[in-house]
Amino acid sequence: MTPELKAGAMLCDRYIIQDAVGEGGMQLVYKAYDRTLDRMIALKTPKNDSSEKRFQRSAILSAKITHPCVAKTLDYFEENGSQFLVEELVDGDDLQTAIIRKLRVVDPFLAAKIIHCLAKGLAASHHAGVVHRDIKPSNIMVKGGYSATDIKITDFGIAKMAEEEIAFAVDGGDKTITGSKTMIGALPYMAPEMIENPRAAGAPSDVWAIGALLFEMLCGEKPYGTGLRAVPNILKASPPNMPELLTKNPQFSFLTGELFDIVLACLTKKTENRLTAADLVQRCDQLCYYDSQRRSGHVNNNFISYGFITEDITGERIFYHFNNVYGDNPQINDHVCFSAFTGGGCDRAYPVVLMADE
Repeated sequence: MTPELKAGAMLCDRYIIQDAVGEGGMQLVYKAYDRTLDRMIALKTPKNDSSEKRFQRSAILSAKITHPCVAKTLDYFEENGSQFLVEELVDGDDLQTAIIRKLRVVDPFLAAKIIHCLAKGLAASHHAGVVHRDIKPSNIMVKGGYSATDIKITDFGIAKMAEEEIAFAVDGGDKTITGSKTMIGALPYMAPEMIENPRAAGAPSDVWAIGALLFEMLCGEKPYGTGLRAVPNILKASPPNMPELLTKNPQFSFLTGELFDIVLACLTKKTENRLTAADLVQRCDQLCYYDSQRRSGHVNNNFISYGFITEDITGERIFYHFNNVYGDNPQINDHVCFSAFTGGGCDRAYPVVLMADE
């Protein structure tokens, strides 16, 4: 097992540890400086001996993938009996921290952008013969906060480790499942075949995870529940019903209908009937969505069908109409996320979504 690394420690006569930035179920993650190429990188190392056995193999697999939507594997080395994977550093937070946890729901334009990027990254990896097997919000890095200016899938470098850990948890029963951070985190996004036979699951399981993630962003809840309660629902794999949220506002229903069709095409129990990642890219290519900066602010007054938002940073007064709200209408003092466009008198917000309780 790799001992905890302190700031200032140098590895391979090249990488200088800056600080610890995260910890997954199977690995420790550090921010480090690459003094040879004068850049910051993410340095990952397995947490235990069972992970170490598969770490090098996973590193070799992940190095095959080159795509802007996948965090690039840069190096692998061993030192003092420990193994290390060097990965591109994404200066941001994971999807859960950056967006999902902060918003009641993700507006369909932003959700479409995120899924489109993830589909392209997965298609590239599957073309290279690499399956992730652990797609979930904590393995997706986002730069630019709500605006999601850069989106990258991470941890292809532990693909085989994830597969084995999940398989071990499934074989060990309820007690092993609940004791595995990797398994509990992955469950809401796991395809039926991953639960039934993890070692035999392939690329379609990644597509299922994308469908589950898209449903969660659009609806604010997971399609089959969380924890062990999700297992029988996933195995049954009944298509989720379309929530009223997706159809109640004509300003968004043209896109939410297409996105929900994608959800259903991903959450199909028979793998042969499920979209491939390449199919998913083609479907996303046909979506009509825009990409604009997201801002935040507080509603300072409301009238019958419209109101005004005070932008958090600039204090700018921005008009919004209830027709431009995705989800529940905000009340006075509610915190909201929005995009703004030039309008007469003051800028106009569209779309507007409620932020989660602080």
